[in-house]
Order: sequence, then C-alpha cells, then structure tokens
Amino acid sequence: MTIYFYSSHEKYFEFSNFSKHGFTLKGKYWPTVEHYFQAQKFPGHPQEERIRTAASPKQAKQLGRTRSVPLRADWESVKDDIMREAVLAKFSAHDELKKLLLDTGKDKLVEDAPKDYYWGSGKDGSGKNKLGKILMETREILRQEEKKSDFSKKSDF
Repeated sequence: MTIYFYSSHEKYFEFSNFSKHGFTLKGKYWPTVEHYFQAQKFPGHPQEERIRTAASPKQAKQLGRTRSVPLRADWESVKDDIMREAVLAKFSAHDELKKLLLDTGKDKLVEDAPKDYYWGSGKDGSGKNKLGKILMETREILRQEEKKSDFSKKSDF
C-alpha cells in the first residue's frame, strides 16, 4: 500500500515538514523540521536564527529561499543528511508520531507535493520523493532501536 501525505487537512499531515512538532537539535529548539532545514542553509549567520524564530514554517521557508544572504557552499551535498537528522529528531521527540510512523508497517510513503519534484512526487508522480524515502529510512531506524530496547529489557531479567 502507498500512503500519501501533504495537506494539513488530510491524514498523515504529521509526516510533513510543516507539522508543528518541535524538537531540540544542536542545542536549540526548532518549531518544525522546515525551520531547522531552512536555517541550516546559513549556519553561523544571523539568518539562521531569524529562520529558527520565524512565526510559521511558511515564513521559515520564505526566509530560507532568500539569496540576499549567501547559501553555504556545500548545500547540495549536505541537504539530504540535514533532512535525515531533522526528521529523526522530530520522530524521536514525539512518541505519538513515532507510533504513527511505525504503524505504517512497510507501506510506501509519498509526499504528494505537486510542485516539488525533489522532496515530493511532483504533479505527475515522477518526482524523487526524497522526503518519503527519508521517512521510510527513519521508520526502519526507529524499528531497529525498538528491537534493541526490547532485547535489553528482556536481558535485564
């Protein structure tokens, strides 16, 4: 089965980077994955903090798209790993989200974003669906962590 997510009005919106499930990473609280992801385009620059404290994920995205501040030189090579660390931090910080993700079993997860052919599926479904793939990777990491935790609980006896 395939699970599609994108709209705030539909089931599984929690999988979106715009869902308001904050987490702490690099010693700071981030309101959404979108805030963290966009801010990492400008590490150590005041723009990073402007994005972190933006009023909404939409505003964070707009601030991250500015080119009046130079984008970090290695952005294209690090952006996928930055997304991975933010998604894992989000789902690790919220037990109800972790359960929701784990409960998807082995279903394919697809960000049904019509205008995004990199992170989403694009309008015609030909997109790379990188966010969906990262969510499936995260699901497997969390599943393995649960197995280790269950094993260590059993071996305590």
